[in-house]
Amino acid sequence: MPYQFIAIEGNIGVGKTTLCHRLAERFGCSLVLEQFTDNPFLPPFYEQPERYAFPVELFFMTERHKQLLEHFGSPDLFTPFTVADYFFVKTLLFAKNNLSEEEFRLFQRLFGVLNATFPKPELLLYLHRPVDVLLRQIRQRGREIERNISAAYLEEIQNAYFDYLKSEKETPVVILELGDADFQHNDQTLEFIIDLLGAPHEDGVSYHKLK
Repeated sequence: MPYQFIAIEGNIGVGKTTLCHRLAERFGCSLVLEQFTDNPFLPPFYEQPERYAFPVELFFMTERHKQLLEHFGSPDLFTPFTVADYFFVKTLLFAKNNLSEEEFRLFQRLFGVLNATFPKPELLLYLHRPVDVLLRQIRQRGREIERNISAAYLEEIQNAYFDYLKSEKETPVVILELGDADFQHNDQTLEFIIDLLGAPHEDGVSYHKLK
């Protein structure tokens, strides 16, 4: 693999963590996986988003920062590379979507300080699926806290990602259209993704579709 730090991104329910585990099974790479269930503000946020948006986003940001700082502060020299199921800029994208204008200005200042303290991904793979597929996968995994996620909310998150990604010029960003492909059980789909990750990519956005 030509990259030492790969971030897998995508909307809620797209399969980020599943792909990370499959890559670890194949390559023995280090994993940095988001512990979203530890956020005590997440369940009430889904019920009352305006009231709990700031604490939920602040908790996510500080926990992600702590996790990345610990991982890269004590790297495992015996693993070939690192794969994370998020990139830290995600913190800013969700906050912009969920916070008021005043809250976001404060949040952005805090983010700027924390974002400078660990390495940035050398490659960002963004997994894209239609919203109806995301909703189906969210229902299938049956997490109670996700029961009220709407198609409209997923559309908002998707648009926030694309608005950011099209402006990214300093990192290779690979957007992969998955449709309803299953890389958890379909080895052919997994091999396509592995080949994509192993190929050289220039900085900026490139678009790919499963063959």
